[in-house]
This record gives sequence, C-alpha cells and structure tokens, in this order.
Amino acid sequence: MVLATNVKEEITNILFEAEKERREIKKFVDDYPELTIDVAYDIQEALIAKKMAAEQTRISGWKLGLTSKAKQQMMGVHEPSYGVLLENMALTPSEPISMKPFIHAKIEPEIAFVLKEDLTGPVVTVADVIAATDYVTAAMEIIDSRYLNFNFTLPDVIADNSSSSRYVLSTERHVIEEIDLELMGCVFKKDDDVLATTTAASVMGNPARAVAWMANKLLARGQKVQAGDVVLSGALTGAETIVAGSTYSVSFDGLTGFTVSFIEEKE
Repeated sequence: MVLATNVKEEITNILFEAEKERREIKKFVDDYPELTIDVAYDIQEALIAKKMAAEQTRISGWKLGLTSKAKQQMMGVHEPSYGVLLENMALTPSEPISMKPFIHAKIEPEIAFVLKEDLTGPVVTVADVIAATDYVTAAMEIIDSRYLNFNFTLPDVIADNSSSSRYVLSTERHVIEEIDLELMGCVFKKDDDVLATTTAASVMGNPARAVAWMANKLLARGQKVQAGDVVLSGALTGAETIVAGSTYSVSFDGLTGFTVSFIEEKE
C-alpha cells in the first residue's frame, strides 16, 4: 500500500504546526504502516520547504542522527538518519539560550565538518569527505523531537527532520588533517559534572564515514552536500535532557571546546 498524497501533506502540516505550537504528537506509523523510509524523506523535504517559506530562511547544511549502534538499539531503529539544518537554527555559544522555543529539548556533543567542495558521486568515500572539508570544529546540537516522550520509529523521526531544532558551533576552526578522527577523546559535562567520555570513533568508527554515508544517501535522492554546508556528523554520546539554569560543555583532544548556558526567559 502506498501512502496517499493527501496523507503526506497532512503529516507535513501536523509536524510543522507541532513545532510552531510546541506540542507533542503521537507517532504516525501506528496509523500509517505504509510510511516507509523513502516516503518519510519525501515528507522531510516538504516540511523543510514549508519552514523555509514561512520563516524566510535558507538551508545551511545537514545533520546525522542515530549514528551509533547503542543509540540505534536504544531508539529501536536499524540505521542512521539525516536531516536538514537551516540558517535560523544556528546559535552562538556566547549568548544564553532561551528554553522558550522547545518542547522537551536534549543536547549532545558533535564534530562539525564545513565543506569547501561539493560531495559528488558516483560514490563518496571517507577520503573524498576529508579532501572536500574546509575545516572541522566542535559543535553541540539541540534536538527536540515533536513526538510524545521522544517515542518514534525510523520513518517517524526522518519525517520530523531527524529531531532537528538548533545547533551551536565553536568559533575555532581546525584543519582536518591535524586531528585524529578515530582516537580523539571527548568529554561532555553538565555544570561541573562529567556526563560522558568517549572518542570520535563512537560515530560509525570515524565521523567522516558518517558524512560519506549521508552524502551517498543524498545522491541517491538527487541531492548533494555542497560547498559551504555545515555537516553535524552525529552525537558522540547519549543526548542529555536540558535543564534551564545549567551549562553544558564539550572538550576534545585536538579541537577547541566551548560551553553553552540555558535560561527560562522568553525568546
């Protein structure tokens, strides 16, 4: 059974309004088992087009989600996902972040790639990603699933733009050849408490491999990662529920880390 066009439009509108109104919704596959991964990416594209028109913004890049086996098992999915970053999702580490726009936001540390060349086929490799990267930088992503209790299937989360909400990049840029994309250590903290320690290899063995995976998925859909795009390569640790009044920091062996703070005040 194929998902009807009017149902795709309805799902797109529900997701758009849920984010705008900051309310949780139930996952769609319970009512629409015909919601496949490919159809979910169609809905994601329609949702992004609707957001760009309504918010007068543009695409700034891409993000990967569910890149670790542990995260896939935790969420009950079997492969990574990707989503779109928009210019109005970008925040700066120097400004306190209001909790007002979010439903039930979480934060996670990542490594961001900024491209100087397009990633074109026929097949994108890890070497291609490294050669096309202008610089890498420390990042944190704020995810905010529109689904009740962050409960979803893979097609659900893809349709919801892979839980994208906001992202923060370090102001320091690093040459990719000067960092170890497998053994580089990472420490993620809330206030003075260490939440997790890990290495870059927690993202598919090498975060550049995650970027290559996504680039090939995009090419199969007639899209591509382009020069100038920011790519968040996937969470290195589990996502932490954000608490207003707290600070969250990420530090790396080889990348300059940073800290962000959250407040309860209005936007």
